[in-house]
Amino acid sequence: MHANRPPVPAVPRSDVPEADVFTLPYWEAADRGLLLIRRCRAAGCGQAHHYPREFCPRCWSEDVVWEAASGRAELYTWSVVHVNDLPPFGGRLPYTAAVVDLAEGPRMMTEIVGCEEGELRIGMPLTVTFRRLEGALPAGRPPLSVPVFTPAQASAQGQSSSVDQPPSAEGLRR
Repeated sequence: MHANRPPVPAVPRSDVPEADVFTLPYWEAADRGLLLIRRCRAAGCGQAHHYPREFCPRCWSEDVVWEAASGRAELYTWSVVHVNDLPPFGGRLPYTAAVVDLAEGPRMMTEIVGCEEGELRIGMPLTVTFRRLEGALPAGRPPLSVPVFTPAQASAQGQSSSVDQPPSAEGLRR
């Protein structure tokens, strides 16, 4: 906690998007420990992308499908946040906001957990894990899980609840 700032009161999170008909498969998979991305099936494209969209950001085709990601990534960049007055972030300072390169190609904004600031390195291997948000969402919203990343070495030593071999993504088309 920053020495010159009063504690930030706990309030419900409003920074997490609501699941809608289109993104529901993404959130349901995350709740099962599976990271989904979208992949274009248009001839000559095949672009994988994240955040979920109903079209390909490269060729604009609407022929895109859900695909299970491997859960592997590399650290592209990060910032350790020590001051943030916005709820819910102020209650968990410091935290590491990051951009990672997923093994499948897309870049993703996330948070790094289970790693000290001095251990962070560009290109370091990471593994996805999921943080379940219960009791932190506005009233009436069901709990959900969000992907965060941890160093791959920590995952290999059993310090993470990450998925090494993701469950099948059968039935996740469109």
